[in-house]
Amino acid sequence: MRQLIYSIVFFAAAFFVALHPEKLTSWLGRILCPTLIVLIFVLFFGCLFHPVAEHYGVPTAAYASLPGLTGILNGYQTMDTLAALNFGAVIALNIRDYGIEDEQQVRRSTIRAGWIAGAMLLLIYAMLTHVGALSGAAWPGGSTGADTLSNIARGLFGPVGQVLLAAIFVIACFNTCVGLIACVGQYFHELLPRIPYPAIAAFFAAASMIISNIGLAGIIRLSTPVLNAIYPVAIVLIVLSFLPKPEKHGAVYRLCIAFTAVQSIAAAFPIPVVSPLLRTLPLSALGFGWLMPAAVGLLIGSLLPKKTEKA
Repeated sequence: MRQLIYSIVFFAAAFFVALHPEKLTSWLGRILCPTLIVLIFVLFFGCLFHPVAEHYGVPTAAYASLPGLTGILNGYQTMDTLAALNFGAVIALNIRDYGIEDEQQVRRSTIRAGWIAGAMLLLIYAMLTHVGALSGAAWPGGSTGADTLSNIARGLFGPVGQVLLAAIFVIACFNTCVGLIACVGQYFHELLPRIPYPAIAAFFAAASMIISNIGLAGIIRLSTPVLNAIYPVAIVLIVLSFLPKPEKHGAVYRLCIAFTAVQSIAAAFPIPVVSPLLRTLPLSALGFGWLMPAAVGLLIGSLLPKKTEKA
C-alpha cells in the first residue's frame, strides 16, 4: 500500500511539472540536476577515500569474456539513447523559451547541450562503475543495480547513506520521468492535435504509475525484450544522422530502419520460422545480428536513385 501511495504522489508531481515543458530548464536544470550530481559525487568520493573493498569484484562470465559488448547490451536498460532521441525536442523548446528563434542557433545550442550532457554522463557512469566494482567485491550477488548501490551507501554512511541513496534515486527518476512525459506527450499531441496535451500527459503518467508498482526486477523482465527490439533501430537512426548529406535520402533511412527492425524484433520476440532463420546471421549470438541487415539497407538505399524519396 505504501508503494502505491508513493507512486501516486510521485507521478502526480511529475505530471504537474510536465504540464509546462518549456520551464523544465528552470525547474530541473537549475535545482534538481545539480543536486543529483552533487549527491553522486558524495557517494563516489566516499568510495574513493574510504573504499569498502581492497580490490574490484570478480566479473561475471559475460563481462570477463566480452566486457565491451556485454556493457553495451546491458546499457540498453539505461534507455539513455532512447531518451536522447526524445529529449532533443524538449531541449529545443526550452532554448526557444529564452527568446532564441533562429533555427540555426537553436540547432547549434541543442548540439552543444548534447555534447555537454554526453561528457557529464561519461563522467557519472565512470564513477558509478568504480562504485559498483567495489560493491561487487564487498557484497557480491546483488541482483540489480539498486541492490549494489544500496549496499555500498549503507556500508559507507550507515542509515544516512540510505537517505542519500533515496535522494539520488528520487531526483534521478523524477527528472527522467518529467522529461519523458513531456516529450512523449508533445509528440502524440502533434500527431493527434484534437487530444489536449494535458490529457495525453495524464495518460502516460497514469500508465507509468501502474507499471512502476510491479517492482524493479519485474520492470527489467518486462522491458528487456522491448528494449532489445527497439534499441538497434534507435542506434541506426542516430548513426544515419552523421552520414554525408548526399547519402541522407529517404530510401537509405527507410531500408536501414526496416531491415534493422525486422532482425531486432525477431531476435527479441519468438516468431516461428523467422526468428530461427535470422538468428543465423553473423554476430546474432552476441546480440548484434542487426548490424548486417542495417549495412545491407544502407548499401541498397545508397544505390537507389534519390527520386525514390518521393515514393
